[in-house]
Amino acid sequence: MTITSTLRIATAALLLSASQAQAENIDVLMSQVFPAGQATYIGYESVERQDIPVSAAVERKYLIVDFRLASGQMASEQLQASVHKVCMALLKDRDLIRQLSDSGYDMVSVAFDRQSQFDCL
Repeated sequence: MTITSTLRIATAALLLSASQAQAENIDVLMSQVFPAGQATYIGYESVERQDIPVSAAVERKYLIVDFRLASGQMASEQLQASVHKVCMALLKDRDLIRQLSDSGYDMVSVAFDRQSQFDCL
């Protein structure tokens, strides 16, 4: 095995472990945003926008963090407050934001149902 091969394997392992750590950070952080019975964290999804050309200077990836409400729906003011709560939890975790940015994400959205997304950053 050459030094180049060893370096490639080490780099791949490092990137994989960084990606797993990022996923664990998001899961831990988002599962603690709401008290039990208010909203349940379902998970996150990475989305690549097809409407932006690959050659564009803008990143094509964004992240959706997904929750389900215990009561099904909430008033507009409550929904805005819930979106704000999720977004602020994300923004306060500077290491996570840096990791997401370094991974090519330029936006995070919050979803409480399958029809609507609300952009954080």
